[in-house]
Amino acid sequence: MKSLIIGGSGFLGTALVRRATAAGRGTAATYCSRPGSLPGAAWHQLDLRAPGHIDEVLAAADPDVVINATSGGSDWAVTADGSIRVAMAAAQRGCRLVHVSSDAVFSGSPALCDETCLPGPVTPYGAAKAAAETAVRLLVPAAAVVRTSLIIGHGGSAHERLVHALAAGTHDGVLFTDDIRCPVHVDDLASALWELAVSDGAGVFHLAGADAVSRHELGVLIARRDGLDAGRLAAGRRADARMPGALDVRLDSSATQARVRTRLRGAREFLQVR
Repeated sequence: MKSLIIGGSGFLGTALVRRATAAGRGTAATYCSRPGSLPGAAWHQLDLRAPGHIDEVLAAADPDVVINATSGGSDWAVTADGSIRVAMAAAQRGCRLVHVSSDAVFSGSPALCDETCLPGPVTPYGAAKAAAETAVRLLVPAAAVVRTSLIIGHGGSAHERLVHALAAGTHDGVLFTDDIRCPVHVDDLASALWELAVSDGAGVFHLAGADAVSRHELGVLIARRDGLDAGRLAAGRRADARMPGALDVRLDSSATQARVRTRLRGAREFLQVR
């Protein structure tokens, strides 16, 4: 089976490429500005904002399965329009498609959201992700749309880098005690995504960690794991900061967990001090 990982040079994409090449799969991956450093993959430059560019990459890679793990943030041209272009191209070539989405599609009311809950985004990023989800499900009914939460790893995620900067005093800011998510380890997420990729599962799936924690608790867990002074992590309330976005979003992944062998650990487990 040949695979193409859109956004292969990113944090999640790198974990997907590593797992694919280790399994001996023919692997192609894309990057926007700089190719990834992992060997064993064919790297293709891709600008999802450019019409027709994804068709050229698919023609060159000729994949059986496409995993769209790109992250364009609130850039609608990448996150929404770009994902729609990927779905159209995958549908035209008959590729299996796994589209990675986000808990940002929810408003936080209700806080607990399972795979049947409808999107209700309250930020530009969430709106772009929700639009992409809708288009993927219409264009490729057999696709797997996978929502996830904060992705944590072995020090390389944006959340872990922020905690290190706050603890070192090189960055000012607070970690919110009322901003709740279900962080997932990048290795667990990549493993479960590949399980779905090689299956015939269609529709919406949730792959998030088992623990609901605040941004501040997550920061403390990271600091303790890495031997940092957790006391240097200032706490605050997002509600007081009047920042846009949902406060409490807890992805219920139980239905998806029953379908995949990979156990989705909670942050309190995978960040415990050993």
